[in-house]
Amino acid sequence: MKKIMLTMAVVIGITFSAQSQVASKNALGLRFGDNDGFGAELSYQRKLSEKNRLELDLGLRNGDFIDSFKLAGLYQWVWNIDGGFNWYAGVGGGVGSWSYNNNYKGFNNDESNTFAFAAGNLGIEYNFDVPIQVSLDIRPEFYFSDGYRENNYGSDIALSIRYRFN
Repeated sequence: MKKIMLTMAVVIGITFSAQSQVASKNALGLRFGDNDGFGAELSYQRKLSEKNRLELDLGLRNGDFIDSFKLAGLYQWVWNIDGGFNWYAGVGGGVGSWSYNNNYKGFNNDESNTFAFAAGNLGIEYNFDVPIQVSLDIRPEFYFSDGYRENNYGSDIALSIRYRFN
């Protein structure tokens, strides 16, 4: 009986350790950063190969005076540091739109615009044995639009939490 219990414990242990080494194909969660006022973004990652993946982030904002959205797409290269730690770098871009409506005390000051941007990405992540991923990254963005940013540059530091699945 002890041999059977020991064998089952070993098999279960090997199964869980093998599962934690398998990289997930997908990750879905939130990216928390200032992102030029967009706040939290819905973030999705799709594994392309052992060293490459795509990341798509959608930020929405709906307030009393401003409504906006921003969609970013990044191609990332991933390098393992040790165990569940990885660092990554990427390039990409995106599009967005904002609309400002201010009818405060009879003054009508409506503005709206669309924009495109090019972005870079550099970060570090940790993949837990449970299907959770936590990452910290910086994303410099260069905008192509009049009126969105005065110097056409923005930088975003963010903390992301994602659920990994196949």
